[in-house]
Order: sequence, then C-alpha cells, then structure tokens
Amino acid sequence: MADLNTTAQQRAARRPSPTFVALVVAFALAGWACWTGWGSPGVAVFLFVVAGWLVSLCLHEFAHAVVAYRSGDRSVAARGYLSLDPLKYSDPLLSFGLPLLFVLLGGIGLPGGAVWVGAIPGRVRHTLVSAAGPLVNVAWAVLLMAAVASAEPSPEREAFWAGVAYLAFLQVTAALLNLLPVPGLDGFGILEPWLPRSWLRVLAPVRAYGYLLLFALLWVPEVNRWFFGTVLGTLLAGGVPVHLIAAGDDLFRFWS
Repeated sequence: MADLNTTAQQRAARRPSPTFVALVVAFALAGWACWTGWGSPGVAVFLFVVAGWLVSLCLHEFAHAVVAYRSGDRSVAARGYLSLDPLKYSDPLLSFGLPLLFVLLGGIGLPGGAVWVGAIPGRVRHTLVSAAGPLVNVAWAVLLMAAVASAEPSPEREAFWAGVAYLAFLQVTAALLNLLPVPGLDGFGILEPWLPRSWLRVLAPVRAYGYLLLFALLWVPEVNRWFFGTVLGTLLAGGVPVHLIAAGDDLFRFWS
C-alpha cells in the first residue's frame, strides 16, 4: 500500500496543474478571439499575449526542473516544480510578477528565475540545467516566427498575426536577455560551473542584484540600441515584418 501511495504521489507531482491548464485554455480562447475578430481586437490581443507569455514562463521553469530531475535532483518533484504550477515556484513574484510587469510597462521579455535546484553531479549537467530554460524561449521564438513567415496576409487575420508577432518579439528578448552572462541569470549559470572558485566568490554578492544590473544596462543608449537592433534583426531574419510587431504593440496597449 505504501508503494502504491508513493507511486500515486509521484504521478500527481508530474501532472499539469489546474492553474497551468487554465492558462493554456485562456491562451487558446484569446487566440480564437483574435482569429475570428470576436470582441475588441485590443483586448483580445492583450489577453492572447499575456496568457501566451505566462504559459512560456511556466514551460521555461519546467524545463529547468525536468532537466534537474533527469540529472538526479529528485527534490524538484517534491517541491511541485514538475506540475507546471506557477504558484509552486520558490518566488512567484520574481518568476511571474516581475516579468509580467515589465511586459505591461515596457514591452520587454524579462526572464524570470524561480526553481531551486539541489545537488547535481558534474559540470555539464549543471550547464544543461541552466540552458534548458532559455532554450524553451528559443523554441517558442522559432515556432512563432515560422508561423508568421508562413502566414498569408489577410486584413481579417491581422490582429491575430500581430499578436503572434509581438509574442515572438517578447520571446526573442527573453532568450537574448537570459543568455547574457550576468550573475543571477541563466547565461551566467551556464558558465558558472566552469569558472574559477575565486571568481565566483567575488561575484557572489552581485548575484542578488543581477536584474538591477540588467535593467541599468538597458538604460545605456548604446546597449539599448545594440540589444533591440539585435532583437529586430533576428525577427526580420525569421520572416517577421517590423510593421506587424508595431501593430501588435499598439493593440496590446489598447488602453493608451
């Protein structure tokens, strides 16, 4: 009986949470509203982008957790990280609240950070755990860009494709930002196992302020131009026209 209970608990820990399912349903319904023109286009695009962004954040954190689990850290299952429930993460505000706020205020796909990973043997495994999250954003970006590039232009579907283009913009910004070697971000986590311990001791106090450092860097005009130039260049190379991104941004900010 104990073994059966343990097995049931393990299955429950890996089952998608109702919260995640609700986000996926909201994403699908908002996408349907954009596609059919039902309701206000601005509200539909806003809900479509927000729901899609939150789903991608859940998958980002899930990717970290599942690679950690496969690498030997069983604690991620006990903490509920494999259930895709955003409320189970160690810091929902940092993982979901702050990134969502940045999307609402500035249209920046700020990466989150929330899963606590236990002891994992081997530097390569540590690197893979850190890389798993940004790779989810890369996969989303590629999928969304391919969808826009293959779409047939149509005034009836413009709101939908504008929303997809804007969501692709957010995914590219998130992937690029999170791959920067800034302490506290996944880009630094990818390199961390390979850095000398003396460097890590010096950089340890900076880790808690990684997001502030990132925000400060984006305020530097040269860095800002380079970063967003890289984002737009990536989207253009992927077949996403700038005017469609701009249209998505306008619809997303329907209140302005």
